[in-house]
Amino acid sequence: MTAVRSTLPDEARRVSCEALQDTLVDLLGLSLIGKQAHWNIVGPRFRSIHLQLDEVVTAARNFADTVAERSAALGVPPDGRPETIAKTFTLPAPKEGWVRDSDAVQVLVESLQDAVGRLRERIDATEKADLVTQDLLISITAELEKQRWMFDAENFPREG
Repeated sequence: MTAVRSTLPDEARRVSCEALQDTLVDLLGLSLIGKQAHWNIVGPRFRSIHLQLDEVVTAARNFADTVAERSAALGVPPDGRPETIAKTFTLPAPKEGWVRDSDAVQVLVESLQDAVGRLRERIDATEKADLVTQDLLISITAELEKQRWMFDAENFPREG
């Protein structure tokens, strides 16, 4: 039984809410990756990257809230419980302990790139199911691509 009735047909709601749930997991995970790196970063670019990490965390948390509310509006309760995130999250993350500034940048580039790739798949999946959800996923993708570009530019020219 659902407490909220959706305006979408059942199959469209299933497709949309699956995309939203997977996106919620990625966004909450990205916020944790960002904070872990933020707390443990060391190196000559500490301050600028430390602050830049908070921009990613803020964006990820804000989008996570919007994604969760979209799912609830469609009649499917979002699941952002820690055990759900721990069980299903698969983006690259920083290693334990202190993280060199260049390593923090690289893990953010990789995490954001993977998240964007998965978002693009969800954009395709929601094209016929729900244009509103698709539009939300497109706006998230645009911001995460911008953040990826900003981090990628940090390590130019490439080391090694």
